[in-house]
Amino acid sequence: MATTSDFRNGLVLEFNGDLYSIIEFQHVKPGKGPAFVRTKLRNLKSGKVLPNTFTAGVKINVQRVERKSYQFLYKEGNDMHFMNNETFEQTFLEEAIIGDSAAFLKEGQNVEFLIHAETDTALTVDLPAYVDLEVTYTEPGDKGNTATNAMKDATVETGAIVRVPLFIGTGERIRVDTRTGEYSERVKG
Repeated sequence: MATTSDFRNGLVLEFNGDLYSIIEFQHVKPGKGPAFVRTKLRNLKSGKVLPNTFTAGVKINVQRVERKSYQFLYKEGNDMHFMNNETFEQTFLEEAIIGDSAAFLKEGQNVEFLIHAETDTALTVDLPAYVDLEVTYTEPGDKGNTATNAMKDATVETGAIVRVPLFIGTGERIRVDTRTGEYSERVKG
């Protein structure tokens, strides 16, 4: 058992029957009363952020988690199939576990799983912050209409739709932020 003095960002603990990851914490020593720790906890199943205050020195149940590298193979229905890069074992996860960033996964791409060591189940899937994708379809942009920050829809090779500037055309490669789903820049070469 650990205590609040062991808190650090990224620590996974069991709280109210679920697994939570510490996003941020702050030790507070008021002039009156006992010390306490303010935290922001992210539920690893739902992704919701919960503010919570712990009394200093209270016992917490720390959970052991591991990070493992996997490669995305293919999608079948709502299941996403992955292969462990070390053991070459294949596994699948529901698309809901990955969240909105699943739309930017392309075959052969490496991702990182956060795995609960005791139950050997995947808690979260982390994609790279940015991925380079080819634009498969977009409407042609109007010439001379670049004075404003006008954007248009573009379909990328994974089937996702991204808002891009007017000068981006079909066949070009763009960099997309997987956390927000927004266009970042055009990729040369």
